Amino acid sequence: MNASPCNCHSLRQATRRVTQLYDRMLAPLDLRATQYSLLSEIDRLGPVAINPLADALIMDRATLGHNLRPLEARRYVRVEVGEDDRRSRQISLTPAGRSTLARAKKLWRKAQDRFEETIGGQESAALRKMLRQVADADLGVSDRSKCGTS
Repeated sequence: MNASPCNCHSLRQATRRVTQLYDRMLAPLDLRATQYSLLSEIDRLGPVAINPLADALIMDRATLGHNLRPLEARRYVRVEVGEDDRRSRQISLTPAGRSTLARAKKLWRKAQDRFEETIGGQESAALRKMLRQVADADLGVSDRSKCGTS
């Protein structure tokens, strides 16, 4: 009896392989691919509260907090009390975070180019489109507090 291929297993294998590439390229800055993505998203959204940032990253708050700590310790991000609601927290890039992100973008570009040279430009675009569909799909797990996505 042949077992059907597991979508989750296949995606995780591919993600680990791609993450290795990006981690290797970002290593000169002592930055991980996950940290680069987080810095990029904070830069894109501007000062942003934790919940919208977690939603944009499809990540639960606890995981986001765990991933923010090293960036805060390195003074790449600032976590401040919200202006309107003192219970909320605003995340923003510091000047050191902006500088690191600018340097990291050049290394990220090399990783991006290597991926596209290996997989193909059209195939890479099609893959991104398909993965966006997966990320946007309602798979019945929209309550992230219960599923623990990271």
